[in-house]
Amino acid sequence: MKRWKLARPGSRPLIAGLSAILALLVASVAVASAHPSHSDPSHHRHPERPGHGGGAEHVLLLSVDGLHQSDLHWYVTKHPHSALASLTDGGVQYTHAQTPVPSDSFPGMVAQVTGGNPGTTGVYYDETYNRELLPAGTTDCEGAKPGAPVLYTEEADKNLHSIDAGQGLPGLPGNVLQMTGDPATLINPAALPVDPETCEPVYPHEYLRVNTIFEVAKENGLRTAWVDKHPAYDLLQGPSGEGIDDLFTPEINSDAPKEGDSNDWSTDNALTEQYDSYKVKAVLNEIRGFDHSGTEQVGTPAIFGMNFQTVSTAEKLPESDGLKGGYEADGTTPGPLLRRALEYINTKVGSMLAALHARGLAASTAVILSAKHGQSPMKPSALTRIDDGAILEGMDEAWATAHPEDTEPLVAFSIDDDGMLLWLHYRTPEALAFAKQYLMAANGTGNGINGEPKPYTSAGLTKAYVGEEAAEYFGTSVTDPRVPDVFGAAQYGVVYTGKQSKVAEHGGVASDDRDVPLVISGGPIHHPAVHGESVETTEIAPTILQLLGLDPGALEAVEIEGTETLDTGN
Repeated sequence: MKRWKLARPGSRPLIAGLSAILALLVASVAVASAHPSHSDPSHHRHPERPGHGGGAEHVLLLSVDGLHQSDLHWYVTKHPHSALASLTDGGVQYTHAQTPVPSDSFPGMVAQVTGGNPGTTGVYYDETYNRELLPAGTTDCEGAKPGAPVLYTEEADKNLHSIDAGQGLPGLPGNVLQMTGDPATLINPAALPVDPETCEPVYPHEYLRVNTIFEVAKENGLRTAWVDKHPAYDLLQGPSGEGIDDLFTPEINSDAPKEGDSNDWSTDNALTEQYDSYKVKAVLNEIRGFDHSGTEQVGTPAIFGMNFQTVSTAEKLPESDGLKGGYEADGTTPGPLLRRALEYINTKVGSMLAALHARGLAASTAVILSAKHGQSPMKPSALTRIDDGAILEGMDEAWATAHPEDTEPLVAFSIDDDGMLLWLHYRTPEALAFAKQYLMAANGTGNGINGEPKPYTSAGLTKAYVGEEAAEYFGTSVTDPRVPDVFGAAQYGVVYTGKQSKVAEHGGVASDDRDVPLVISGGPIHHPAVHGESVETTEIAPTILQLLGLDPGALEAVEIEGTETLDTGN
């Protein structure tokens, strides 16, 4: 369960592979698009660039959030003539790819576009705590006490109830493609933490410590675009704030299908499909050489893509649209809702491949398929839901009893999905030892897949890293104002929630959280291959630059961590 606390008072080749799907899909692509205008910038070859030789003019990056390598393998085995099979059969597959820890959307996406892990990028989650920043809304910074939640989610929108995040567009949701490509304008500055030196709000792009592939591309005169799920993905602009020419971010956690409705786009899988379809339209417009709205001809970007949410919600929801969510009892076979979601992804990816072919871009576009994160547990019987709120409240109470002189609770902020990240008000050796001891001794009763009582031990953790242990785990120092004081690695199957509305989550260390697909396909890939060695999704970033003939070493995180490029056989 996501939870924060404020201080209480007192207390496969692509062209050949497409033949199987073009008959179904190419009819949906406008005939005119197969004959690009000579004025279209995307059909002008790039000027010579230092090191050019990657063979790609464009890279289309697709993140299917929640997708496991095993899901992709299952689907292409069952559907050998599918769009997804055309990618795997004609591409280079890396069958042992893992996301960073924590396996959350923010660090997962940041890894793919910077080449860095959280200790380097400074991005541990979408909701975190910073010991140096001031709370949102602070206007008198002189003498203000530091320590603030950093909530780069729907909470930062001007209007979190509307899919346009407060832009005020008519005709929503159908008109959402008219949403701005500069989502920073849709962020409420009063919801942002404040820099104590400038007394100004800290926008998401300012929070990222290292540069991005988008910024490197822009520095080399290339166009960039991206599509994601919150305006707070302004983060991907990079520290310059100008990395992405066209950033389309309809709010997934807004009321759905219209403002005032009780659902949001993630609570019903059919709604998630509808939501993702708006984003697919944006990418198809970009393939055609327009901006995301389809109204301005700007040229197909050099780097562009989107994230899908449909698989993720099909894994998390117990049931939707009369179909059971998650996996069958074997923990490998997708259940009916997830099978439908995988079919949806295949169809939409197929539409993009058909559009690239019709547009004459298939031979010059590399397509990368991966995921920000997986989802755990896949095996339904392993699920143990635990109310983390009760555990942490108990820990605060025990600390207050032992330390009546303290005026703040022990826990300043927590974010617990299927891992536990805690920031403490008190960071003394005594407080750190207390938190570790309390958590590892916290036994109780949660509930299983059908809501039946299910005992747990050690707060559902296998290990708690505290203080220097936690900082070392993330490759940083305890002086880093962003690093958690406590990082709890959860036992397999544990999901922290006080409800029964989900059967899986992400954010932790389990293989189900981290084992994602990684496929690079398309015209520039001449030698299909399968690589079984371990790789990390951080390697996507320098590989994208290499494919475009740019210098991977231009990425700061790549230089800091020594992140390698993937072997594409080119």
